[in-house]
Amino acid sequence: MPDSTPSMSDRLFLHRSLEATIRIGLLLTIIFWCFKIVEPFIIPIIWGIIIAIAAYPLYSRLRTALGDRHKLAATGFTFAFLIIMIVPTVMLTETLIEGLKMVADKIKDGSLSIPPPPEGLDKLMLIGEPLAKFWLLASENIHSALVQLTPALKVIGSWLLSAATGAGMAILHFIVAIIVAGILLANSSGSHKIARAITQKLADKKGADFADLTEATVRSVANGILGVALIQSILAGLGFMVFGVPAAGLWALLCLLLSIAQIGIAPIVVPIIIYLFYTADTFTAMAFLAWNIPISLIDNILKPILLGRGVKTPMAVIFIGAIGGLLSAGVIGLFIGAVVLALGYELFLLWLNTDSPTE
Repeated sequence: MPDSTPSMSDRLFLHRSLEATIRIGLLLTIIFWCFKIVEPFIIPIIWGIIIAIAAYPLYSRLRTALGDRHKLAATGFTFAFLIIMIVPTVMLTETLIEGLKMVADKIKDGSLSIPPPPEGLDKLMLIGEPLAKFWLLASENIHSALVQLTPALKVIGSWLLSAATGAGMAILHFIVAIIVAGILLANSSGSHKIARAITQKLADKKGADFADLTEATVRSVANGILGVALIQSILAGLGFMVFGVPAAGLWALLCLLLSIAQIGIAPIVVPIIIYLFYTADTFTAMAFLAWNIPISLIDNILKPILLGRGVKTPMAVIFIGAIGGLLSAGVIGLFIGAVVLALGYELFLLWLNTDSPTE
């Protein structure tokens, strides 16, 4: 009859398996707790890393100008970026409040005048007739038109309240991200070494190349997509302010969002041009039109120049990664999508160019 008593080797194996299971379980528990603790800060930290990478050339020049004083340059960078972010936010908020107050006052005292609908509007397919009727009602009796819009206005008001809450959280995240970026830049040499060490652990000899690719891709997307969108929205916003467009700050913000989404500023600019042709003199409307035509087309010139600058990966790969990331993960996906697709493309080329081992 065979002996059923476990041998010494079996007991040793069971002991080591149990010990390894406990250690792995404790390690996974600690990792999970660490993740839950830092979870509220993950997005600001990622944004801080992105801002630090994108702004490093500017920071480097500032540091050199200040006599290679790392902390002073990082402090100046942080305060400058906070001012650049907070001041336009305050101005936009004031513009929105003033615009809403002006519209509310005009509706209350009955001085809000809406021009009659243009001729031929009722002939548009599907929406022409109801749109013309409602426009005519609004031009004759704005209060009756608003009564008809009450259900839609409640939905829009709820959406605006939710959007304002989200915008407030986004601003708070960016403030934290700017502070994180300043800390990373103040310790740029240490941050660089840590990044290289991590990539070399993950990819051995190719780690340094992948770290350089990530850095170059982030800067390329920052310049080619966010930079161009910022230029377009600022120029469009100046036009709105100079030509007296109501709620200019709001339209400039929408231009920025649509430019980042690669839709362009035309959906905002075209209705405002039509509005000025109806409410302003012909010279003002034509000048506004002439101002916005080159602004609407400037991205077609700047984007191909800036998007692939400093990156050996094809611009199409970076662009597809940025837009795909934007659609799946929001604005931060612009960078994550571009970096992941660029790294995937380089890994694919590395695999493709690797010779198969001979038998």
